[in-house]
Amino acid sequence: MASNPATEVDTIVLIHGLWMTPLSWEHWVERYRARGFETLAPAWPGMEGGVDALRADPAAIEHLGIEDIVDHYDGVIRALERPPIIIGHSFGGAFTEILLDRGLGAAGVAIDAAAVKGITRLPFSTLRSAFPVLRNPANAHRAVALTLEEFHYAFTNTMTLEESRPIWERYAVPGPGRVIFQAALANLNPHAATKIDFAKADRAPLLLIAGGVDHVVPAEVDEQAARRFGRSAAITAYREYPDRSHFTVGQPGWEEVADFALEWALEHASTPARA
Repeated sequence: MASNPATEVDTIVLIHGLWMTPLSWEHWVERYRARGFETLAPAWPGMEGGVDALRADPAAIEHLGIEDIVDHYDGVIRALERPPIIIGHSFGGAFTEILLDRGLGAAGVAIDAAAVKGITRLPFSTLRSAFPVLRNPANAHRAVALTLEEFHYAFTNTMTLEESRPIWERYAVPGPGRVIFQAALANLNPHAATKIDFAKADRAPLLLIAGGVDHVVPAEVDEQAARRFGRSAAITAYREYPDRSHFTVGQPGWEEVADFALEWALEHASTPARA
């Protein structure tokens, strides 16, 4: 099995985002396993049944919140023999940051990461992407699906609507509205589920990756996060891909992103904080 000789990292944990399932990582799982890494892509609690089951009946995730999801991944990671590389996309990126804040992981990569508490950038495209949920307060207790048109704007805006259709059909599922409401109100809540310590000096190295044409999490959001994390003694890096959308984990050219994320994580895994 492949590993980083210095730190014996042999496992990668992938965390999917809202409106997706672990299926969104299918190509990454295959690529990383081909390199010899144990690659895990657990579902959010209640989402284990897959795409068809969730579309037919999303009741199991209607009240799912950020605490439930992060605690679930916390348990998965603590059960491993060695600290893994944690890679998350969208809300999975935010959860990656929270898990590193808890002292978990040998390194973390947050891709198109949703804003945690303390990030104040709120671009119009982010609001528009979340509007299908935020337009009705009752959606805080529902699972909300995106139409093809809404998915096209949020995830696949670099493609035509018809090019987006098979992606929407294969991957898109209803998402628990509570997760979006918790994130949207985090800066007003002193006990927000996304609260972390940006100045934490002994967390694992963190790489933030952003897409230059991402509508859900525009690059300026992750740029601000990188600046805030960068004030600590822990290692923080930022990489922007100018032509990539929020569907960067599946958009053509995903291999470059996957390889860069892994190589950076292996190079920096468990590297001591800067003096």
